[in-house]
Amino acid sequence: MATRLDPHQAEAPRLDPPVIDPGTDIGHVHLKVADIDRALAFYQGVLGFELTGRFGSQAAFVSAGGYHHHIGLNTWESRGGSPPPRGTTGLYHVAIRYPTRPALARALRALIERRYPIEGASDHAVSEAIYLHDPDGNGIELYWDRPRDEWPVNADGSYAMVTERLDIEGLLAEAGTD
Repeated sequence: MATRLDPHQAEAPRLDPPVIDPGTDIGHVHLKVADIDRALAFYQGVLGFELTGRFGSQAAFVSAGGYHHHIGLNTWESRGGSPPPRGTTGLYHVAIRYPTRPALARALRALIERRYPIEGASDHAVSEAIYLHDPDGNGIELYWDRPRDEWPVNADGSYAMVTERLDIEGLLAEAGTD
């Protein structure tokens, strides 16, 4: 039987950090939502994800490009619930990475055409990002990564990320260039 360590009771042994395989990535995320149909109206109708499975009013799964699911939406612990209040712990946002700048531009254009509220837009030097919330208050980041060989690097080898104003007009101009 596996035991779960309570980080508040016992001091963990002092070990070197494990080495994570560089091929590791995050395959999907599950979000608690209050209403499946309302969530699907956003994830399908605003962002364009495809429905790959549904369990009545309890859960639905959406993806891009035929993957089994990138986002799971469920009401198992949240049917009819409200978003967590600010100042509490939990998921800050889900980052959805687009393969190209024109693909991100098309996503931004879809948000604008649907008059969906955008809360922020930033150029991080390594990426460009659009920030919003879904109808359940879950933070969403839509972004694309610049090619890795263009990422600025500090003298110590770390990435020189910034938060600067995103050129929205320049981004939208690329919506049809893929």
